[in-house]
Amino acid sequence: MDEETGAAFSRRMLEVLTGSAVSMLVSVGHRTGLFEAAADGPASSGELAERAGLQERYVREWLGAMVTCGFFDYDAASGRYALPAARAASLTGDRAGNMAPMASTLRALAGALPDLEHCLRVGGGLPRSEFAPHFAAAGADAGDSWRRVYDEHLVTGFIGAVDGLAARLTAGARVLDLGCGLGHAVNVLAGAFPKSWFVGVDIDRRAIELAEAERAALGLHNASFEVADAAQVLPGSPFEVITAFDAVHDQHSPGLVLRGVHAALPPRGMFLMVDANFSSYLENNIGNPFAPLCYAISLLYCTPVSLADGGAGLGAMWGTELACQMLSEAGFTDVTVLDSPRPQNCIYVCRP
Repeated sequence: MDEETGAAFSRRMLEVLTGSAVSMLVSVGHRTGLFEAAADGPASSGELAERAGLQERYVREWLGAMVTCGFFDYDAASGRYALPAARAASLTGDRAGNMAPMASTLRALAGALPDLEHCLRVGGGLPRSEFAPHFAAAGADAGDSWRRVYDEHLVTGFIGAVDGLAARLTAGARVLDLGCGLGHAVNVLAGAFPKSWFVGVDIDRRAIELAEAERAALGLHNASFEVADAAQVLPGSPFEVITAFDAVHDQHSPGLVLRGVHAALPPRGMFLMVDANFSSYLENNIGNPFAPLCYAISLLYCTPVSLADGGAGLGAMWGTELACQMLSEAGFTDVTVLDSPRPQNCIYVCRP
C-alpha cells in the first residue's frame, strides 16, 4: 500500500475516532448545561463549574477537550475559556440550528449496539420499545431535534412552501398526521391554525400519552391523538390533508401506508410527506456532507425499527427516486418535490 495514502487514511481514522469521542462530550455539555453557562461569557474552569452547578475537576477536563477540538478558545494568561457566539449558535438555545441534542440522540442509539450486532448476525429487527430505555438514559427522544425544527420552520417553512396550504388550514380543514411520535408537530399546527382540526396517530402508546399531555398543557381544543398503526388508515376517512414528517421510511409496511393514504384522501385532498433529501443510489450521495450521518442513523435506528416483525426495512436513505416510484404505485398522479428549510430534507406534495 502506498505510504502516503495509508498515512492519509490513518489521519482520517483519527478524525473519526476523535469525532466519536467529542460527540459524547457534546452530549455531556448539552445535558449538564455547560454550553449554556459558557455562552454567558468567558470564565475560568471554576467559574464555569459554579455557573453550571458542577464539579470543577470534571469541568476542567471537559474544557480541555473542548479547547483542543476547536469548540472553545483559551487564554493561558488569564486561565479563562470562551465560547464565541458564532459557535454557541450551534450548541445552545431552542433554535433548529442547535445541533447539540443530536449528540444525545446518537448516544442513545449507541446503547442498542449489542442488539443491532445480533440482528446483523441472525436477522430480524428492533421494535421502538427496545430503544426507549436508551433514550431515557441519554435524556433524549427520537424526535428531540425535530422539536426545534417544528418550532422554527413548520408553519412558515414546510407548510408555507406549499402553495395555498396555509390558506386552506387558516380557513379550516381536517388534518391527519401519520407517525406523529410525541405529537409536537400536531400541537404546533393546532396552535397556528385554530379553525382546523388535527389528529395525530402513532403506534407507540407512551408517545401518544406524552403528546396528549402536551396538548392539554397548551390548552389546545382542536387536536387529538390516537394509538393506531399508520398502515390501518381507513379509506374514506374524513381528512382533507394527511401529513407524515420523517415517518414513512420507518414504517413496517410503507407501501401499504401510502396506498391507504391515497385511498383515504378525497379528490381535492393532499398528502404532505417530509422525508430525507437523498438519492436512492449510493453513488449520487458521495460527497453529500449529510449522507454519512444519515446512513449511520438509518442503520442504527430506522432500518431495524422497520425490519422488526418482518417489515420492509426501507431505511432513511430510501431516496427520492424510490419514494416517487412508490408514491406513483400507490396511485398518486401528481407529485411535486420541493426544497425544505433543511437541506437534508425535502417536501413531497402529493395529490390523487
